[in-house]
Amino acid sequence: MEKFDVIIIGAGAAGLFCAAQAGQRGKRVLVLDNGKKAGRKILMSGGGRCNFTNLYTEPAAYLSHNPHFCKSALARYTQWDFIDLVNRHGIQWHEKTLGQLFCDDSAQQIVDLLLKECEAGQVTLRLRSEVLKVTRDEGYTLELNGGTVQAEKLVIASGGLSMPGLGASPFGYKIAEQFGLNVFPTRAGLVPFTLHKPLLEQLQTLSGVAVPAVMTSESGVVFKEALLFTHRGLSGPAVLQLSSYWQPGEFVTINLSPDRDLHAFISEERETHPNQSLKNTLAKVLPRRLVESLQLLGTLPECTLKQLNSRQQSELAETLHGWRVQPNGTEGYRTAEVTLGGVDTGALSSKTMETRDVPGLYFIGEVVDVTGWLGGYNFQWAWSSAWACAQAL
Repeated sequence: MEKFDVIIIGAGAAGLFCAAQAGQRGKRVLVLDNGKKAGRKILMSGGGRCNFTNLYTEPAAYLSHNPHFCKSALARYTQWDFIDLVNRHGIQWHEKTLGQLFCDDSAQQIVDLLLKECEAGQVTLRLRSEVLKVTRDEGYTLELNGGTVQAEKLVIASGGLSMPGLGASPFGYKIAEQFGLNVFPTRAGLVPFTLHKPLLEQLQTLSGVAVPAVMTSESGVVFKEALLFTHRGLSGPAVLQLSSYWQPGEFVTINLSPDRDLHAFISEERETHPNQSLKNTLAKVLPRRLVESLQLLGTLPECTLKQLNSRQQSELAETLHGWRVQPNGTEGYRTAEVTLGGVDTGALSSKTMETRDVPGLYFIGEVVDVTGWLGGYNFQWAWSSAWACAQAL
């Protein structure tokens, strides 16, 4: 039976980074993954360019049943630490909007960085390795589809349920439950909304249309980013962000003109072009197809500006600045970028990621009940939690 100091399950962002750090600290590390390629989700991320961190990373950008849990790891290994590593590897990068950092070339550069760091730590990586059984005696014994391995310490970095096409599975949650840990119910996060049929059918003609928007959840969380209409419903950064805060049955409120006071705009236009149609007026500040769809829905009247009375004008502006939509649901794990919920942080040390009541068992990355906003925050949680864990191995 082969013996190691540490076995890490999952060759994603958190698993590979933890392995590299532990290996470089002199530990004999084995990384196991059921896929045929390391870092599959990394390669898909950021449109293939990997949004590897965010300049504005802070604990407030994370959802968890214990919002304080992420503070220690994020403070000890920051976005600046990872940016420094990226620079040392000579990877060119750029900032998009809102502090999001992407590779100039491709996400493969981040996977290569992690694999080179693992090489430097003499890490053993085994792909297509399925873990059939985990038992604990003095250490941890793992029965695989090709033998048995043993280690003093076991790190679960197997991710969540999002993107099952990339090999996502509930493995990490099952291990947590096997060792008596609480696992919070999971659901898809950073995911597009689907719409109820009548509304969906009327908005399907808008597929591909994007507008800047401010979206607000029933709980009062607000995001200002782009909204994209799709043939299945609503997407775009504003929707993905809000989806993590949305509960089934709730409405969302959409300001379709966040940068222009429509009441004032219509008043100005009315003075200069009283005979202009409302549709042509609004098409100056909103996509024409959107205005036409809202008229078909009966949300906007078909009339000229002079036919609008002041009450109608006020109601019209209020509707467009506060359009209320009730999503039917979300597209689910198939297209979700992350999984909300997961291993209860109450069972873990925020400093080391070790399970309090089960010595030598650690959980890092997405499998833990810590979920970041869209825009590199989840990668930073992977790096920070992995680093914190590696220091303790």
